[in-house]
Amino acid sequence: MGLGLLGQAVGMFAVTNIDDILILALFFGQAARNGRAGVMRVVLGQYLGFVAILAASTVGALGVGLLPESAIPYLGLLPLLLGVRAGWKAWRERHNGEGDGDAGEPSRADGPGIMQVAAVTLANGGDNIGVYVPVFAVAGTGGMVVFVAVFLVGVAVWCMAGRFFATRPVIAKALSRWGHILLPVVLIGIGTLILIEGGAFGWAAGGA
Repeated sequence: MGLGLLGQAVGMFAVTNIDDILILALFFGQAARNGRAGVMRVVLGQYLGFVAILAASTVGALGVGLLPESAIPYLGLLPLLLGVRAGWKAWRERHNGEGDGDAGEPSRADGPGIMQVAAVTLANGGDNIGVYVPVFAVAGTGGMVVFVAVFLVGVAVWCMAGRFFATRPVIAKALSRWGHILLPVVLIGIGTLILIEGGAFGWAAGGA
Protein backbone atom coordinates (compact mmCIF):
# COMPACT_ATOMS: atom_id res chain seq x y z
CA MET A 1 0.00 0.00 0.00
CA GLY A 2 2.84 2.34 0.91
CA LEU A 3 4.75 1.56 -2.28
CA GLY A 4 1.58 1.96 -4.32
CA LEU A 5 0.96 5.41 -2.86
CA LEU A 6 4.59 6.34 -3.44
CA GLY A 7 4.39 5.24 -7.07
CA GLN A 8 1.16 7.15 -7.54
CA ALA A 9 2.77 10.30 -6.15
CA VAL A 10 5.84 9.94 -8.39
CA GLY A 11 3.73 9.31 -11.48
CA MET A 12 1.38 12.21 -10.76
CA PHE A 13 4.24 14.65 -10.26
CA ALA A 14 5.94 13.58 -13.50
CA VAL A 15 2.78 13.74 -15.60
CA THR A 16 1.58 17.11 -14.27
CA ASN A 17 4.97 18.84 -14.43
CA ILE A 18 6.67 17.46 -17.53
CA ASP A 19 6.49 20.82 -19.32
CA ASP A 20 8.40 22.52 -16.49
CA ILE A 21 11.67 20.89 -17.58
CA LEU A 22 11.83 23.01 -20.76
CA ILE A 23 11.10 26.19 -18.82
CA LEU A 24 13.71 25.32 -16.20
CA ALA A 25 16.31 24.63 -18.90
CA LEU A 26 15.62 28.07 -20.36
CA PHE A 27 15.86 29.71 -16.94
CA PHE A 28 19.08 27.86 -16.10
CA GLY A 29 20.48 28.80 -19.50
CA GLN A 30 19.99 32.48 -18.68
CA ALA A 31 21.14 32.04 -15.08
CA ALA A 32 24.44 30.49 -16.21
CA ARG A 33 25.74 34.01 -16.94
CA ASN A 34 25.56 34.75 -13.23
CA GLY A 35 27.17 31.60 -11.89
CA ARG A 36 26.02 29.90 -8.71
CA ALA A 37 23.92 32.86 -7.52
CA GLY A 38 21.85 32.80 -10.71
CA VAL A 39 21.32 29.05 -10.45
CA MET A 40 20.20 29.35 -6.82
CA ARG A 41 17.67 32.04 -7.77
CA VAL A 42 16.07 29.64 -10.25
CA VAL A 43 15.98 26.78 -7.70
CA LEU A 44 14.53 29.00 -4.95
CA GLY A 45 11.97 30.48 -7.35
CA GLN A 46 10.90 27.03 -8.51
CA TYR A 47 10.47 25.87 -4.93
CA LEU A 48 8.62 29.04 -3.91
CA GLY A 49 6.17 28.71 -6.78
CA PHE A 50 5.59 25.02 -6.21
CA VAL A 51 5.15 25.42 -2.46
CA ALA A 52 2.41 27.94 -3.26
CA ILE A 53 0.75 25.31 -5.48
CA LEU A 54 1.00 22.71 -2.71
CA ALA A 55 -0.34 25.17 -0.13
CA ALA A 56 -3.36 25.97 -2.29
CA SER A 57 -3.95 22.28 -2.99
CA THR A 58 -3.67 21.33 0.69
CA VAL A 59 -6.03 24.07 1.82
CA GLY A 60 -8.42 23.14 -0.96
CA ALA A 61 -8.33 19.48 0.09
CA LEU A 62 -9.19 20.54 3.63
CA GLY A 63 -12.29 22.24 2.30
CA VAL A 64 -11.24 25.88 2.07
CA GLY A 65 -10.55 27.10 -1.47
CA LEU A 66 -8.03 29.90 -1.82
CA LEU A 67 -9.12 30.77 -5.36
CA PRO A 68 -12.48 30.32 -7.06
CA GLU A 69 -12.20 27.87 -9.95
CA SER A 70 -13.18 30.61 -12.41
CA ALA A 71 -10.08 32.65 -11.42
CA ILE A 72 -7.50 29.91 -12.15
CA PRO A 73 -7.37 30.45 -15.95
CA TYR A 74 -6.39 34.09 -15.38
CA LEU A 75 -3.13 32.93 -13.79
CA GLY A 76 -2.08 32.68 -17.43
CA LEU A 77 -1.71 36.45 -17.39
CA LEU A 78 1.43 36.05 -15.24
CA PRO A 79 3.62 34.17 -17.76
CA LEU A 80 2.05 36.15 -20.61
CA LEU A 81 3.06 39.50 -19.09
CA LEU A 82 6.46 38.16 -18.01
CA GLY A 83 7.01 36.91 -21.56
CA VAL A 84 6.15 40.31 -23.02
CA ARG A 85 8.50 41.94 -20.49
CA ALA A 86 11.31 39.47 -21.29
CA GLY A 87 10.81 40.03 -25.01
CA TRP A 88 10.92 43.81 -24.61
CA LYS A 89 14.05 43.54 -22.47
CA ALA A 90 15.78 41.28 -25.00
CA TRP A 91 14.89 43.64 -27.86
CA ARG A 92 16.08 46.67 -25.90
CA GLU A 93 19.38 45.03 -24.94
CA ARG A 94 20.01 43.93 -28.51
CA HIS A 95 19.14 47.40 -29.81
CA ASN A 96 21.29 49.20 -27.26
CA GLY A 97 24.13 46.73 -27.57
CA GLU A 98 24.55 46.80 -31.34
CA GLY A 99 28.21 46.96 -32.13
CA ASP A 100 29.20 45.73 -28.64
CA GLY A 101 30.62 42.22 -28.87
CA ASP A 102 29.65 39.50 -31.32
CA ALA A 103 26.62 39.99 -33.51
CA GLY A 104 23.59 38.13 -32.25
CA GLU A 105 24.97 37.74 -28.72
CA PRO A 106 22.77 39.18 -25.98
CA SER A 107 24.36 41.45 -23.45
CA ARG A 108 25.01 40.21 -19.92
CA ALA A 109 21.83 40.31 -17.91
CA ASP A 110 20.89 39.63 -14.34
CA GLY A 111 19.09 36.46 -15.36
CA PRO A 112 15.69 35.41 -14.00
CA GLY A 113 14.83 36.53 -10.48
CA ILE A 114 13.31 34.41 -7.72
CA MET A 115 9.88 36.01 -8.01
CA GLN A 116 9.86 35.76 -11.80
CA VAL A 117 10.55 32.01 -11.67
CA ALA A 118 8.04 31.56 -8.84
CA ALA A 119 5.32 33.44 -10.75
CA VAL A 120 5.83 31.32 -13.88
CA THR A 121 5.87 28.11 -11.83
CA LEU A 122 2.67 29.05 -10.04
CA ALA A 123 0.89 30.12 -13.21
CA ASN A 124 2.03 27.08 -15.20
CA GLY A 125 0.97 24.79 -12.37
CA GLY A 126 -2.28 26.55 -11.56
CA ASP A 127 -4.32 23.85 -13.31
CA ASN A 128 -2.46 21.21 -11.28
CA ILE A 129 -4.32 22.44 -8.21
CA GLY A 130 -7.54 21.07 -9.67
CA VAL A 131 -5.87 17.65 -9.98
CA TYR A 132 -4.14 17.66 -6.61
CA VAL A 133 -7.09 18.80 -4.47
CA PRO A 134 -9.33 15.73 -4.94
CA VAL A 135 -6.35 13.35 -4.73
CA PHE A 136 -5.15 14.97 -1.50
CA ALA A 137 -8.67 14.89 -0.08
CA VAL A 138 -9.07 11.16 -0.74
CA ALA A 139 -5.54 10.35 0.46
CA GLY A 140 -6.18 11.73 3.94
CA THR A 141 -3.63 13.44 6.16
CA GLY A 142 -1.04 10.63 6.07
CA GLY A 143 -1.31 10.22 2.31
CA MET A 144 -1.16 13.98 1.80
CA VAL A 145 2.15 14.09 3.68
CA VAL A 146 3.53 11.42 1.34
CA PHE A 147 2.39 13.33 -1.75
CA VAL A 148 3.86 16.61 -0.50
CA ALA A 149 7.19 14.97 0.42
CA VAL A 150 7.47 13.21 -2.95
CA PHE A 151 6.54 16.38 -4.83
CA LEU A 152 9.18 18.43 -3.00
CA VAL A 153 11.82 15.81 -3.86
CA GLY A 154 10.47 15.85 -7.41
CA VAL A 155 11.11 19.60 -7.67
CA ALA A 156 14.78 18.97 -6.84
CA VAL A 157 14.96 16.23 -9.50
CA TRP A 158 13.30 18.53 -12.04
CA CYS A 159 15.78 21.31 -11.22
CA MET A 160 18.67 18.89 -11.73
CA ALA A 161 17.19 17.75 -15.05
CA GLY A 162 16.70 21.34 -16.23
CA ARG A 163 20.23 22.21 -15.15
CA PHE A 164 21.56 19.09 -16.89
CA PHE A 165 19.95 19.99 -20.20
CA ALA A 166 21.04 23.62 -19.91
CA THR A 167 24.69 22.60 -19.39
CA ARG A 168 24.98 20.13 -22.29
CA PRO A 169 27.42 21.78 -24.77
CA VAL A 170 25.08 21.76 -27.77
CA ILE A 171 22.01 22.78 -25.75
CA ALA A 172 23.94 25.33 -23.71
CA LYS A 173 25.29 26.95 -26.88
CA ALA A 174 21.80 27.08 -28.38
CA LEU A 175 20.32 28.53 -25.18
CA SER A 176 23.12 31.07 -24.95
CA ARG A 177 22.47 32.24 -28.50
CA TRP A 178 18.70 31.91 -28.72
CA GLY A 179 17.46 31.61 -25.13
CA HIS A 180 16.73 35.33 -24.82
CA ILE A 181 14.37 34.94 -27.79
CA LEU A 182 12.98 31.51 -26.95
CA LEU A 183 12.13 32.33 -23.32
CA PRO A 184 9.60 35.11 -24.05
CA VAL A 185 8.08 33.02 -26.86
CA VAL A 186 7.61 30.05 -24.51
CA LEU A 187 6.23 32.20 -21.68
CA ILE A 188 3.77 34.01 -23.96
CA GLY A 189 2.73 30.65 -25.44
CA ILE A 190 2.18 29.12 -21.99
CA GLY A 191 0.20 32.12 -20.78
CA THR A 192 -1.99 32.16 -23.88
CA LEU A 193 -2.59 28.40 -23.64
CA ILE A 194 -3.60 28.63 -19.97
CA LEU A 195 -6.03 31.43 -20.78
CA ILE A 196 -7.55 29.62 -23.76
CA GLU A 197 -7.78 26.14 -22.24
CA GLY A 198 -9.18 27.58 -19.03
CA GLY A 199 -11.97 29.31 -20.95
CA ALA A 200 -10.89 32.82 -20.01
CA PHE A 201 -12.24 34.09 -23.33
CA GLY A 202 -15.54 32.25 -22.98
CA TRP A 203 -14.45 29.19 -24.94
CA ALA A 204 -11.93 26.40 -24.41
CA ALA A 205 -9.54 24.70 -26.80
CA GLY A 206 -10.97 21.57 -28.35
CA GLY A 207 -14.47 22.62 -27.42
CA ALA A 208 -15.76 22.85 -30.99
